Amino acid sequence: MSQPTSRTAEIRKIAKTGDGKAEQLLAELLRDLFSIEARNVVINHDQYSLNSLNGFFETADGAFFFKFHQEEGEEAMSGEYYRADILARAGLPVDQPLLMSVLPGEQILVYHRRTDPRFSDVLRALDLKDDPAARKRAVEAERRLSEAVLKVYLDTLHPVSAGEIAAEPIHRLFYERLIDPPTGVYPGGRMASFYVGKDFSLPGHMLNWEAFSRCRFLVNGIEYRDSIGTLFDAAHERLSPLRLADAGGVTAHGDAHNANVWYEDRDGEASLSFFDPAFAGENVPTLLAEVKTTFHNILAHPLWLYDPAMATEQYEASVVLDGDLLRVTTDFELSPVRRALLDVKAEALWRPLLAELKARGMLPADWRRVIRLGLFLCPTLVMNLRAGAASHNPVSSLIGFSIAVAAGSEPVAGKDDISSFLDLIDPDRD
Repeated sequence: MSQPTSRTAEIRKIAKTGDGKAEQLLAELLRDLFSIEARNVVINHDQYSLNSLNGFFETADGAFFFKFHQEEGEEAMSGEYYRADILARAGLPVDQPLLMSVLPGEQILVYHRRTDPRFSDVLRALDLKDDPAARKRAVEAERRLSEAVLKVYLDTLHPVSAGEIAAEPIHRLFYERLIDPPTGVYPGGRMASFYVGKDFSLPGHMLNWEAFSRCRFLVNGIEYRDSIGTLFDAAHERLSPLRLADAGGVTAHGDAHNANVWYEDRDGEASLSFFDPAFAGENVPTLLAEVKTTFHNILAHPLWLYDPAMATEQYEASVVLDGDLLRVTTDFELSPVRRALLDVKAEALWRPLLAELKARGMLPADWRRVIRLGLFLCPTLVMNLRAGAASHNPVSSLIGFSIAVAAGSEPVAGKDDISSFLDLIDPDRD
């Protein structure tokens, strides 16, 4: 049985050519869905639109901003997109769309056009040129948002069934990128199309999937326990929706990376608000609710994930192949603003959330493993990290896989930024 045609998939595909046809198709989609005549349609081409498309258009009623998320094979995936009312009812700051379609293959949100920057743009500027005063405003804005999100998590935390968890669309960002959704075959989906059977070009080395997937990493003297292949297998097993009910569920955005967050700076004080709640839900697995935010707003920066060419100009990375061990040396490190955001995320959200889970008897013994596996899937399945496959080069690919493994695997010995972060949020540690 063939899948229904996805108009958003076609628009996203054609937009890459830049010949104007995508803008025409988008205007037709808006006319068909909302009976509006869109003119001066502009599609934004930015580094954060990995699985989405956004831009601007005008009508007789003013200027507007549109965005849609589109996932390969989404017609066979779980959950409903764009339950925008959920976050507003929960009391979170969220920009409500003026128009919305949740039809499969035709999902799109339309907002009034704003002049505020996205938080991602503010932080990128601070990555490139630190400004202590601006950094302080940004970090305090994140603290206030994290405190508001924590309150919602604590207010809405509740026991859930495996069926309720499985119905949430957030799995499109994790488990369903590991499998072929119609059949459930593993490896499938993005994992298979990105990596299985492919070659991996690293500085001075070319490895096939069989060899690369067996390799463990030693990064700047820290050796990691699990190989790439082991981490994918473990994620397939442990992040199955049927196994994620043990920590309960919460009301959450689910995909609040900072390209989905507005930054308002008024009278020297900044505030943040969400938009594009494509994966919002009321039964989001508690331990996954903040994973995308933690990785994509902090560990994915500076530059290496979204601006790999610039990352290669700023950072170095080399590797020595020692049997099944990749000995990596790199000067990549978190910028001051990202390190401050990691501290805020630990103190204002993760630690009190895990403490509440423990107090209610809802904290799984392997909570660190669950969080780590979610963090590992964030970079590896949001885009193809192989050099030459899309935007990555051998240096940025090596940095990316090194960070992914450091996020996913416990070190054999010693500590790094991520293990220190997990120690900080551990409710059993003072």
